Amino acid sequence: MRVIPGNQLDPNVPSTAGMDRKAAITFARVGAQKLWAGTVTIKPDAKTGAHHHGHLESVIYVVRGKARMRWGEHLQFTAEAGPGDFIFVPPYVPHQEINASPDEQLECVLVRSDGEAIAVNLDIEPVEKPQTVLWVDPVHPEPKGKP
Repeated sequence: MRVIPGNQLDPNVPSTAGMDRKAAITFARVGAQKLWAGTVTIKPDAKTGAHHHGHLESVIYVVRGKARMRWGEHLQFTAEAGPGDFIFVPPYVPHQEINASPDEQLECVLVRSDGEAIAVNLDIEPVEKPQTVLWVDPVHPEPKGKP
């Protein structure tokens, strides 16, 4: 068992322009062989560069703020998530995190399916108007009052 205090996270991890990633649980820090966990902070109105995380699956949990995700070969899809929402990012999917708030910092917890951090930065020309994808499935029908 290990407790990693929030003020002792490791900022020396692969990162992407526009975000501040910090590692809590890694192979090097605690011997984790199948997980990587940490945090990411994105300033108001800021966005990351396009990237993917190789063969890793990723989970993003939004703690504070409003996340807008763009993904796809040309970042042609978009969806938003708020506090308490989880985002699943499959392996090799190009994506970009955007802080959709003009005045509030976006804070998230990240978990990946390996003890190492992988961030592959991409040079993608995004489509001008991405297609909005509602976060709806048969188990979680579309919220009332939304188109």
